[in-house]
Amino acid sequence: MTDAKFTIVRLTLEGDKFELLVKPDPALEYKLGKRSDISSILVSDEVYSDANKGSRASTEKMMKHFRTADSMEVAKQIMARGELNLTTDQRRKMVEEKRKQIVNYIHQSFVDPKTHMPHPVMRIEAAMEQARVSIDPHKRAEDQAKDVVDALRSILPLKSETVKLIVKVPPQFAGQSYSVIKTAGDMRGEEWMSDGSLRVVIEMNAGMRGTFIDRLGSVTRGSAEVKEG
Repeated sequence: MTDAKFTIVRLTLEGDKFELLVKPDPALEYKLGKRSDISSILVSDEVYSDANKGSRASTEKMMKHFRTADSMEVAKQIMARGELNLTTDQRRKMVEEKRKQIVNYIHQSFVDPKTHMPHPVMRIEAAMEQARVSIDPHKRAEDQAKDVVDALRSILPLKSETVKLIVKVPPQFAGQSYSVIKTAGDMRGEEWMSDGSLRVVIEMNAGMRGTFIDRLGSVTRGSAEVKEG
């Protein structure tokens, strides 16, 4: 556990500041997706414009930016989009966690163009150390991976690996699944069947395959069929 009893999450939108007082370790777990109950991480259920001064955010500004004045709903949006003020120990842990995610993403998504095989994890880690890559603990691993790959290319030959998937979704989930499929990669063909089910051929980065299948499974309650084309 950290020694601090609370820390602050900050989000600034069009010059308007929004802050939450949160418990450091539970808030970090929430940020990392290891905790889902927003109320369990809050020191106070107030939304502040300046937490140190105790100044509360106005209802008008919350409505303007979040379209709700419900403090719990606003808190969820601030946690999703805001920046958690990390302790030194938390920052180190979060950077290490993010580093592992980036290494894994590169390992799954890129191959050695000579062998068409993925580079070993230890080789990728060594190349990142050699290139002195800096990791942002707040940015998603996938969003940072492109810059990391660019930095590694002079040290490690990397070729992007793509995968083509054939996806079939039952009629009751076809509508809400469409946006998940469309944003996952390049759609190479779609067919709406007579019974209302959806069949799509999609090409995506190989590293996104697992995340895509998890998201689609969540929307379709595991009823979608996915196979390589």
